Amino acid sequence: MRTATTIAFLLMATPGLAHEAHAHSSSFPWTADAWIIAPLAVCAALYASGSLRFMSRSSAGRRVFAHRLLAYWAGWLVLAGALISPLHWLGEQLFTVHMIEHELVMAIAAPLIVLARPSAVLLWGLPRIVRRRAGQVLASSMVRRTWTLLSNGTVATLLHGAAIWAWHTPVLFDAAIESTPLHRLQHLSFFLSAILFWWSVIWKTNRGLAAWHLFLTMLHMSILGALIALSPNVLYAVQTRSSGAWGLSPLEDQQMAGLVMWVPAGLVYATVALALTALWIRDSGKGGADGTRIVAL
Repeated sequence: MRTATTIAFLLMATPGLAHEAHAHSSSFPWTADAWIIAPLAVCAALYASGSLRFMSRSSAGRRVFAHRLLAYWAGWLVLAGALISPLHWLGEQLFTVHMIEHELVMAIAAPLIVLARPSAVLLWGLPRIVRRRAGQVLASSMVRRTWTLLSNGTVATLLHGAAIWAWHTPVLFDAAIESTPLHRLQHLSFFLSAILFWWSVIWKTNRGLAAWHLFLTMLHMSILGALIALSPNVLYAVQTRSSGAWGLSPLEDQQMAGLVMWVPAGLVYATVALALTALWIRDSGKGGADGTRIVAL
C-alpha cells in the first residue's frame, strides 16, 4: 500500500520533486528527440491533409469516417504523450512509469490507430506523384506477400510476444536505458509489433481465433509481469538506480513495474478477448460466416 501511494503521489507531483541530478531539476522536461518528434509530426500532417482529401472519396459513411478520425487522433495523442511528454523522462527515472509508458504504446495507442485503418488516408496526404508511386509499391506482389505473412494471426502474435520478452530481459532493458539509439529501437519494436498484432486480431483473423491470440498474449505477459514482480532480487539494476530519489527502493520499483504488466496490461488484452469471444458466439448463434468458419492459421 505504501508503494502504491508513493507512485500515485509521484505521478501528480509538482515539478520541484524532479531528480536532483538532472539538468532540469526544477521541472519535468519534455523529450526533444527529432527521431521521435519528426515521425509523429509527419504522420499528423499526412493524416490531417489526407483526411480532407479522402473524406469525399471514402466508401464508408460519415459516421464511420468520423469514428476512424477519432480513433486515429486518440491513438496519436496517446503515442505522442507516451514518447515525448514528461512521462517519457520520468520513465527513465522509475521502472514503474517506464512500464506504464510501454503499455500505453502497445495496449492503447496501437489498437486505437489500427481501429482507424489509416493507410488510405495517409496515402492521400502525400503529393499526387509520390502517392501514385507509393501505391504502386504497396500493390506489388512482394509487398503484399510480405504483409500477408507478417499480419498472419500466429506470426503477428509470435512477433509481438518475442519483442516483449526479448526487450524485457534485464541485459537488454538496462542497455536501452543507457543507449538512446537502442531505446528508440526498443520503442519502435514494441509499436510496430503491436500494430501487426492488433491488425491481425481486429481486421484479419476470425474472431474466435483472434480471442485465442489475445488470451495467449495476456497469459504470457502476465507470466512475465509476475516473474518481475515476485523476484526476490533486483534484476534491472540500471533502470532502478534512481528509485531512491523518488522514495522507493529498487526492489519496490521493480515489483510495481511487474504489477503494471501483470494486472492492468493483462486486463486490456483479456477484456478485448472476452469482447471478441462474445461477438463470435453471437455470430455463431445467427449462423454468421465469421462465427462458424474456423480456419487454421
